[in-house]
Amino acid sequence: MSTTTDSERYFTELTEALRAAGVPEEQITATVEDLRGHLAETGAHPEEEFGPAAAFAAQLGGLAPRPAEPDERAESWTWTADIFNDVRMLAVHGDEGWEVESLDSLGRFVCRRSTTAALRWEYRREVITGRRRTKVLAELEPEGWELCGEWLVYGYFKRPRAATAGPEGALEAPPATPLRTLFLSRRGKLALAVWLVVVCAAAAACFVGALGMGGFAITIALVSMFSSLFTSHWETAKGRAEQHHPEA
Repeated sequence: MSTTTDSERYFTELTEALRAAGVPEEQITATVEDLRGHLAETGAHPEEEFGPAAAFAAQLGGLAPRPAEPDERAESWTWTADIFNDVRMLAVHGDEGWEVESLDSLGRFVCRRSTTAALRWEYRREVITGRRRTKVLAELEPEGWELCGEWLVYGYFKRPRAATAGPEGALEAPPATPLRTLFLSRRGKLALAVWLVVVCAAAAACFVGALGMGGFAITIALVSMFSSLFTSHWETAKGRAEQHHPEA
């Protein structure tokens, strides 16, 4: 009983300290829930595991800029990747402190990174079509995941790594902004090459008069549509297979 009381007292003190530091309420709730889950698995005492609540809160509280006080000097960067490479590149750039704010109309990731309190971010991608959307949101939001963008049938979720890694979620020396803005996988390059071949063939047919401008436009539209549908189906099937047969 005393252990439970000590734990409740610790998290109450931690919550109040984080709130005083200006950490958003939603992030406080997610962080505390994750820490509770961690202790439930390990059976450890909170102060032995995380240190004094006030000191731990001071470490966590400085990791997130206050919503009402945006960092005007924050870096901005927009990039994109094919559907086969986006999750991997999100992990790479999230570890470099880039936070996805949205996806633009072209499917590019619009990111920002604080210059004063950079924080590592983690991401995941889920299929959120139809009724599955409600189910996915209900499962992920209590764990601190926030929907930060949508593209085709996918939803992209983010959360600060500090929610699970504590002080290790901070980034002391962020690397320089990448010069590249396009990250293609081998399969993505192959798909692009096939698309270019078909488009060039259609353009040649249009030039010699075998295919009118209307036919040329329809060909490009159909190739693009079937390419999107195929890659979407491919990745969805892959995700389901990984869910049913996780790696040991």
